[in-house]
Amino acid sequence: MMRRWAVLVTVAGLAALAGLAFGAVPLTPGEVFRALADAGAAGAPIVRDLRAPRVVLGFLIGGSLAVSGASLQALVRNPLADPYLLGLSGGAGLGAVIAIAIGATGPWTVPIAAFIGTIGAVILVYRLGLAAGGRVDTRALLLAGVVVSGFAGAIMTAIIVLSPAEQLRDAFLWLLGGLGRASWRSVTVLAAFSVLPLLALARLARDLDLLSLGEEAAGHLGAEVESVKRQVVAATALLTAAAVAVSGMIGFVGLVVPHIVRLSRGPLHRGLLPAAFLLGGTMLVLADVIARTALAPVELPVGVVTALVGVPLFAALLRRSLA
Repeated sequence: MMRRWAVLVTVAGLAALAGLAFGAVPLTPGEVFRALADAGAAGAPIVRDLRAPRVVLGFLIGGSLAVSGASLQALVRNPLADPYLLGLSGGAGLGAVIAIAIGATGPWTVPIAAFIGTIGAVILVYRLGLAAGGRVDTRALLLAGVVVSGFAGAIMTAIIVLSPAEQLRDAFLWLLGGLGRASWRSVTVLAAFSVLPLLALARLARDLDLLSLGEEAAGHLGAEVESVKRQVVAATALLTAAAVAVSGMIGFVGLVVPHIVRLSRGPLHRGLLPAAFLLGGTMLVLADVIARTALAPVELPVGVVTALVGVPLFAALLRRSLA
C-alpha cells in the first residue's frame, strides 16, 4: 500500500518538475531548483511567476475534476458519469459565451459569468431531479442534465454563429479549456472554493461506498441517503464550477482517472478519492506540458490534449472491463 502511494507521489513530483522545466525557455532541473530557492537566480521570474502558478492550478483543477467524477460515479452508479453530468458544461459555456459576445472586459468577467452559468444550471437540474417528497432521483438528474446541457448548447451555438469572427475565436478557445491565464490570484480563488467541497467529499467516503451498493442497501446500512446525495451534488457542482470558471471546460480527466485508480486501488473511496486527486492533477499538468511544447510556439488548448489522450485510454479501459 505504501509503495503505491510512493509511486503516485513520485510521478506527481516528476510531472510538477516537467511543468516547471519545459516551455518556450527550457530549463534544466538544476536551474528550476535554483530558481525556486533564489529569487535572483536566472529563470526565477519564469519559474515563480509563470510556470509555478500554472502547475499548481493544473493540479488543483485536475484533482478537483477527478474527485468530482469519482463521487458522481458512485452517486448515480454509472461508470460513464463525469463532472459535467449535471448540465455544468452547458451552463458554464453559455455564461462565458454571453460575456464574450457582449464584449465584457476585465480579467475576471468571463470566469464570473461561467461560474454564474454553472451554478444556475445545477440549480435547474437539481429542481428537475426532485421527486415527490423532496427526494433526489438520480435517474432524473441524469436526464435533466442532458436536457439542460442540450438547451444551453443550442443557445450557445446561436450566439456564436451570430458573433463577429474575433469573438467567435475567443469563445471557442475558452470552451476548449486551458491554463494560459494562470496566476497566483487564480490559484488562490480556486483553492478558496475547492477546500471545503474536497473535505466534504472525503468525509463522505464511507457513504459513497454504501451508495455504490444501491440506495436501499445504503439506507439499511446506516447512510442518510437523501442528505448524502444533496451534499455530493452540492460539493461536486461547486468544485466543477470553480474549475471551469478559471480554466474553461477540460474533458475526460474526471471520466478516465477514477477508472484507472479503481483498477490499482479498488473501489473503496477512502483511498480512491485522494489517489484520484493526485493522478488527476498529474494528468492535467502533463497534458499542459504537451499543449505548450508539442507545436511550439503555438499553444494547443489543454482540452484538446486531454481528449486526444483520454479517448483511447477510456476505450482501452472499456474493452478491458468487457473482456
